[in-house]
Amino acid sequence: MSSLIPHLINGVTLGLLFALIALGFTLIVGVMEVINLAHGSLFTLGAYIALSTIGANWFSGTPFGMWWLELPMTGRYFLALALGPIIAGIAGMLLEVCLRPTYGKAPLYGLLLTFGAAIVVEEAIRLIWGTGEQNMPVPQTFTGAFLLAGLIFSTYKFYAAGFAILAIIVVWLFLERTPYGAIIKAGAHDSEMVRALGYDLSRLRLFVFGFGAALAGLAGMVMVPIWGLRPHVGIDVVIPAFLIIVIGGVGSFWGAVIAAMLVGLSVGITGAYVPAWSMMSMYLLLIAIIGFRARGLLGRRSALEN
Repeated sequence: MSSLIPHLINGVTLGLLFALIALGFTLIVGVMEVINLAHGSLFTLGAYIALSTIGANWFSGTPFGMWWLELPMTGRYFLALALGPIIAGIAGMLLEVCLRPTYGKAPLYGLLLTFGAAIVVEEAIRLIWGTGEQNMPVPQTFTGAFLLAGLIFSTYKFYAAGFAILAIIVVWLFLERTPYGAIIKAGAHDSEMVRALGYDLSRLRLFVFGFGAALAGLAGMVMVPIWGLRPHVGIDVVIPAFLIIVIGGVGSFWGAVIAAMLVGLSVGITGAYVPAWSMMSMYLLLIAIIGFRARGLLGRRSALEN
């Protein structure tokens, strides 16, 4: 049992990070019924923006850049933690504007457009930052390891998991305790009723897409110190995010969180004992749950089922 504990902890932390990735994805799918294949590229973009902010790459060789690098690493890191998601959110809003001509048409149009956007963003990243793998610097407080019950754990993984819990709570409070969250939830269930009540549906979609993209950028900055930063890292993100929203149920907040935990545990535990099957385990989990309940754990009927 003691040998299983570290793998359970790793699975839980991985699940929390998967939840952080999937929340933005599930908001976009739930409200707009568009599968955003560019979600992973926005994840990567947010991480690269944060990387350049920390290293003052935008102002290297200038007095401002030299002054910026003299600031404490913690201050630069947390400012980058805000700037990365903001830029990713703006990119998501631009993508939503491009998507508008596809509304009301076959879902294939939206899929193809977001797929093309993913390629464009990834190639832009290659042109600006290069093709090699880079490391995201983090404050010294979050580096290293610590001993717990005779076992060694990564400090940063626990920081990332704690940050994911905080982000999940903040997003839930926003959706449940603010009027804007109520409008978003209403749009996820009946967008026509939202329009009939006098709300601007176009503005709602723009905000939701930007919010979902910002969450992707935030997840990118938190995750890449663990996964590594490279232009195509978004490909490793979008597939688990899609599986999670299908397992949890389209448009379900807590369904996505629960599904992410299940996926994290399955990958973590399987990787400990049968490493070759670690990624396969999430697909087997998908088959098992969808075979039992086609709408996912907490899903409701969606236009995607038609």
